[in-house]
Amino acid sequence: MVYLKFQIPTTVVLSLIYVVYVLAGGAIFWYLEGNQLEENSRIFDRKKVELLEQFSCIEQHALENFAQQIIWAYKSGVVFRGNRTLHGFWQFSTSAVFSATVVTTIGYGDISPTTTSGQLFCVLFALFGIPLNVVVLNRFGKFMLSIEQRTSAYFGQKINRRKTARVVIAGISFLIGMTMFIFIPTYAFHTFENWNYQEAFYFTFITLATIGFGDYVAGNNPDIIYPFWYSQVVAVWIFFGLAWLSLVINLCIEMLEKLGTYFKQRQLDSLENKTIEETVEEPGPVEPGEETSA
Repeated sequence: MVYLKFQIPTTVVLSLIYVVYVLAGGAIFWYLEGNQLEENSRIFDRKKVELLEQFSCIEQHALENFAQQIIWAYKSGVVFRGNRTLHGFWQFSTSAVFSATVVTTIGYGDISPTTTSGQLFCVLFALFGIPLNVVVLNRFGKFMLSIEQRTSAYFGQKINRRKTARVVIAGISFLIGMTMFIFIPTYAFHTFENWNYQEAFYFTFITLATIGFGDYVAGNNPDIIYPFWYSQVVAVWIFFGLAWLSLVINLCIEMLEKLGTYFKQRQLDSLENKTIEETVEEPGPVEPGEETSA
């Protein structure tokens, strides 16, 4: 008996999983955030009506124009409190952090060049800076991995259990990385930015994942006086945190690929064994003269 085996390509399966995952995420975000958006719109409309009623001399058109000017000023880095304008974004410390967000492709969006020369330089700066950042992060990630491998090999040789040592050292390395690049920064942002722990953890992960929505940005609150070293420490944390997280993501990808290869091999072995069993059980043709008489 001939069996026709049809296997769906792995790329197609992964593409379907990816599409379903993205659409499911969109549905969940729609459910979680959609009602809040409608509530915020109602609150804004109510506040606008109250303002126009309180200051009847202000026309709605003039109010909307002033709101547009406020949005433009914020995007341009101009911050005002009371009757005075404070320093905007473009200081050396904040500019250095902006450079780091460009080459790391985080791009919070809270600050961006507005001049023609600044925009052209940003393109040129990113053109060479992004590949350089990838190369450097890759080197640092491999360096971190080599330290972990040498440590696990050393203890594995000492206790004569290499696999156990590899698992234990990998777990300890992961916990150290989580502490240095997730837990401690979360506490620091909670302290210096006056965010709650959920907001600080959210910002920490969104930054290291290079998503960078821009709804939360460290060192960007004009009401807070930051230490002079704050922006530099944030930039260093971003760099080494990206190297660590890229290493973790690569290890997870490697584990998933090995797991997929393992299950695929098991499936092939199962099909092969089934084919062999059916071939053995299937009787062969009877040759003439081999019939037995009763």
